Amino acid sequence: MASGQQWVLVEMVQAFYEAPAYHLILEGILILWIIRLLFSKTYKLHDTYKLTEKEKEDLIEEWQPEPLVPPVSKDHPSLSYDVVTGPPSHKITINGKECINFASFNFLGLLDNERVKQKALASLKKYGVGTCGPRGFYGTFDVHLELESRLAKFMKTEEAIIYSYGFATIASAIPAYSKRGDIIFVDEAACFSIQKGLQASRSFIKYFKHNNMEDLERLLSEQELEDQKNPRKARVTRKFILVEGLYINTADICPLPELVKMKYKYKVRIFLEESMSFGVLGEHGRGVTEHFGVNIDDIDLISANMENAVASIGGFCCGRSFVIDHQRLSGQGYCFSASLPPMLAAAAIEALNIMEEDPDIFTILRDKSQHIYNALQGIPGLKLVGVQFAPALHLQLERSSGSRDSDMQLLRTIVDYCLERRVALTLARYLEKEERFLPSPSIRVVVTIQQTEEDVQKAVSCIREAAAVLLK
Repeated sequence: MASGQQWVLVEMVQAFYEAPAYHLILEGILILWIIRLLFSKTYKLHDTYKLTEKEKEDLIEEWQPEPLVPPVSKDHPSLSYDVVTGPPSHKITINGKECINFASFNFLGLLDNERVKQKALASLKKYGVGTCGPRGFYGTFDVHLELESRLAKFMKTEEAIIYSYGFATIASAIPAYSKRGDIIFVDEAACFSIQKGLQASRSFIKYFKHNNMEDLERLLSEQELEDQKNPRKARVTRKFILVEGLYINTADICPLPELVKMKYKYKVRIFLEESMSFGVLGEHGRGVTEHFGVNIDDIDLISANMENAVASIGGFCCGRSFVIDHQRLSGQGYCFSASLPPMLAAAAIEALNIMEEDPDIFTILRDKSQHIYNALQGIPGLKLVGVQFAPALHLQLERSSGSRDSDMQLLRTIVDYCLERRVALTLARYLEKEERFLPSPSIRVVVTIQQTEEDVQKAVSCIREAAAVLLK
């Protein structure tokens, strides 16, 4: 053993003598540098000047703190609230006045449904109010698993995952799959929650013009040429197309069949945000895939919130099991937020029961949407934006004043005029400094199955009257 160690030592000495001079010099410099780093101080102490008590007091007296927020006028619209009393169902009480509700996304009228309320109440008595923990830390209740199973069955997918906040659903799903270096092709009209998900993903974002398939194909073709120049990089770069089923900001529908063709032509994945189309489009309310007759397996991920048609809280994603399971460890809103309160999960399950038992409600909603779409045509000074089967339409000014603030103020006077006459409308609100492509100011008109012919006539006549009086 000792002779073996002696032999190794001899070999090391021989190698030292045989090594070239420049090699020994370089190693010597490196050794000296390491020794210097070990014994030198990490920072140098600078000479300090001690202030006198008087100098300290003078500095304190001169210091003026910066405001935490910029100054805002007291009459700013965001500081003026319309206070709602009671449930925002078919009739809504605003500032003490009962109005017909054309403002809340209660498309199927389930918010104040007696069956849904009874299920939520029974769940409240059984489980309590909240969960006080994320899904991975004692926040998973049996009703959560049942709701996920029911959503997957309803959407005819392998698996579903639920989130406790609708906004966080797509904002968490995007960065769970797309990372730095990946590429996402996004419609310019994408909603704010999508924009936050894109920001969190740190991916390379390419925007195409709203619903313009030629512009999208141009971007995909350019990317294909780039990939051919660097095939090694292309093999590890994931590419996604991200669209909404029904766009909340424009009330347009995405051309899904064309998008699916491009998916297979250019080998990209499709993410579909269906918050406005789930429970609205299709014979059974399954969304834009059912509306177009597209195989749901052609869509890599579907996301939607449960705060519109289902009239609960939270959101869900559905798709293949291996895709959905990835979010259970990577979806930030799933991993780090307290899980959905059990009573809201129970309410969503009962809402799904009603949707499955009575699919005629989707036909009723489409017919009412078509009727209101036709009734709102041709209002002087206002133009209607959206497709005829969208349950949330936009009324924009035909001619802008040139000032966004002035346009918003003018539309607000129309909303107030209708509110005085017991018709509740709302302005479409945006974080103006945060939006990537800021939509034009508009009044949003929301359709529900509870609105009667008399309600519709009153609302339309009120809007026409307001436009005639205020848009001279």
